[in-house]
Amino acid sequence: MNATAEVYSLLPALIVLLPIIGAIAGYLVGLRWPTGRDLLCVFTVGITAALTFTFYPAISRGTVIVGSVQILVPLGVTFRLDSLGFLLTSLTAVIWFLATLYSLSYMKGEHGVNRYYAFLMVTFSGAVGTFMAGDLFSFFLFFELMSLPAAVLVIHEETAEAVQAALKYLFMTVAGSLMFFFSMVATFEMAGSVALGGRGLIAEASPVAFLTFAGFVIALGMKAGMVPLHMWLPDAHPVAPSPASALLSGIMIKTGAYGMLRVMYEVFGLEFLQATGWNTVVLVLSVVTILLGSSVAITQYDLKRRLAYSSIGQMGCILLGMGLMSERALTGDVFYFFADAVAKSCLFLCAGVILKTTGKRDIRQFAGLGQRLPVTMVCFAVAALTLMGIPPLNGFVSKWQLSVGAFDAGMPGYALALLASSMLNAVYYLPIVMTAFFDHPTPVEAAAVAAPPTGGGRGTRRWLPEASATMLVPMLVLALGCAVFALSPGNWPLRLSEAAARVLFSK
Repeated sequence: MNATAEVYSLLPALIVLLPIIGAIAGYLVGLRWPTGRDLLCVFTVGITAALTFTFYPAISRGTVIVGSVQILVPLGVTFRLDSLGFLLTSLTAVIWFLATLYSLSYMKGEHGVNRYYAFLMVTFSGAVGTFMAGDLFSFFLFFELMSLPAAVLVIHEETAEAVQAALKYLFMTVAGSLMFFFSMVATFEMAGSVALGGRGLIAEASPVAFLTFAGFVIALGMKAGMVPLHMWLPDAHPVAPSPASALLSGIMIKTGAYGMLRVMYEVFGLEFLQATGWNTVVLVLSVVTILLGSSVAITQYDLKRRLAYSSIGQMGCILLGMGLMSERALTGDVFYFFADAVAKSCLFLCAGVILKTTGKRDIRQFAGLGQRLPVTMVCFAVAALTLMGIPPLNGFVSKWQLSVGAFDAGMPGYALALLASSMLNAVYYLPIVMTAFFDHPTPVEAAAVAAPPTGGGRGTRRWLPEASATMLVPMLVLALGCAVFALSPGNWPLRLSEAAARVLFSK
């Protein structure tokens, strides 16, 4: 079977539909049986993840899975799953499963739990659909299905800060959606098609073509947290429940970067952007995003706000990789999607345990946490070291590929931005780890450390004193994921990244 073979399947449509069915059924069951709702949601996400991995044998042979559904939407919805889409879809399914499992204890005793799970499942459907979309129209539909319900996750706490953050998020989401829609219509007018997977739909440079490119960059960059369109992100992440924050940062902002990658290489094309130099716009904005996001993170003492600004800086590295336009840089770029999603999701889940157990958000008050929360803080340290690019963790592999790709592209100066990113990451992550493990708490704090933990909810075990198993296991799996693939000779996410880069670079 050759590398361009396509196989028709309706399984992608089922994968998108299952979470919606689970959301409706879970909400109804939860009205009378909350435990049944919890089990149903975990089961639904788990089955969806398992179905996603059934594509791996075909994808590993270079086969592309395609499908279409004509019901409800007059234009139809198309699916196209290649190595890039499969990597991000399977990653989304696994992390969503872990976050849902984590929610079982985290959300116990909270208000609006039925609503939380329903919108968590609908957002999941939109996210996997976005990564499997076969054309810009389908991408737009699933992008909206993910983005709008996510506002309910942001506003969940119903505080004044949550309402303000959700309104800002919605305003920018709607503005970005309108920008994407008009760019999509302009693409259809110029190319007569909005299909993804080709060698470039727009072949002639013109003012309209540039405005279309700029519209896509604005719309997708807004979701990706690209500076100066990042304003919603540092407000939304801290107020959302921690498992939702993990998904906002680990997965949802990646959909914007993913869309930009598809647009740059499949709507405009490699040769077109190199000839026009329009990729320089993305390169410049990526460097600004790296430096500003990381620099502001240093000034934040609220743990979740620091992690939110860190997400902005990390997205700058991803945007940089796609703008360099070399095959090695693309390999590192796609693998960075994976590395950052795993590590940042782990960090936000660790933050949730810290908040639930101690009630502390100020990192200056973390002295002694390494003693009280050893598993949590070790997981936090591993994920932080990953994003700093310390070998042999995933972050090192991705940043190495990106740096070499910058030299391959004849733009070695951009490797300095990656070096600056790692150094700034160390400045804002290491103090947290050092404070937790090596600073001595005050007598009052020491007494709190010695006291039995108050968080974690029911299900806490003596051998896991800091939180319940359903909260600690997802963190441990993600922390392990930061290292196990980089240390494995059969690093399948890296192999898929290399395959995706070869296909994109040939367009």
